Amino acid sequence: MATQLQKPEKHYDPRDTTLKFVKRPDDITGDDYPEILKAEMSCGHAVTPESLTEWCRMLLNQKKFKFTCPATDKHGKECGTEWTYQEVRKKALLTSEEIHEFEETLAYLFSLQNSSEYKPCPGCRSNVSRSSPSNLCVHCIMCSAEKGQLYEFCWQCLRQWKGSRPRSDRCDNDGCTNSARELLKNCTTISFTKVAGVTSCPSVRACPTCGALTTHDQTKCKNITCVNCKKEFCFVCLKLSSECSNKDNGWFKPCSDGVAPRQTSIPSWSGK
Repeated sequence: MATQLQKPEKHYDPRDTTLKFVKRPDDITGDDYPEILKAEMSCGHAVTPESLTEWCRMLLNQKKFKFTCPATDKHGKECGTEWTYQEVRKKALLTSEEIHEFEETLAYLFSLQNSSEYKPCPGCRSNVSRSSPSNLCVHCIMCSAEKGQLYEFCWQCLRQWKGSRPRSDRCDNDGCTNSARELLKNCTTISFTKVAGVTSCPSVRACPTCGALTTHDQTKCKNITCVNCKKEFCFVCLKLSSECSNKDNGWFKPCSDGVAPRQTSIPSWSGK
């Protein structure tokens, strides 16, 4: 559980009809100040914007990119429901500075996870690689031999595989979602301070070469170098710097193709 908050600085607007307010203790801190509004999360537990912000920040500091509910029942069982970043951002009342902090950290953590060539099999915990970056269904040779039958697991949710195969989006286990793709879909937009006319650019991008997620500090030129594959690309139009339409006109001018739309998929390593 998060530590008790001493001086709440964030407060819900009681006129916000998009939130469901409840009159019961905060399920993260246990605090029960009647003058402080609590909102109900999608799992049914109550939070304040302060407790939600600090709990999710603690998870990020622990290098966890999934926001899960820490509330426990009378038997001590943790809820564990995963909250989307979109829900956390809204109900935590994240400031613009906190949004940048959260999105930058999430992008970094996703990239660390996705750059790994191996993941632990949920059956035997041995490290297993997958044969194709476009197929989430992974065959574990050791478990299959031990069980005397085919054993497969999902590269994304790390549970025994359910459903048809091959698939690149998800398996049929409940809650199997691509959190990195959700961040690309729901991240905020930014404007560049030194590139005239570039506004409403998604704040998180997937490298067009390897798919690693990255952010831009909004200063200097449009280009950014991927920390994973070391390729340089334009954060605005998503082309490699050598292919950007404005490479001969300066990196501080808008791209003739404009701002590339939000990405709906994460590129696999192309080896360019």
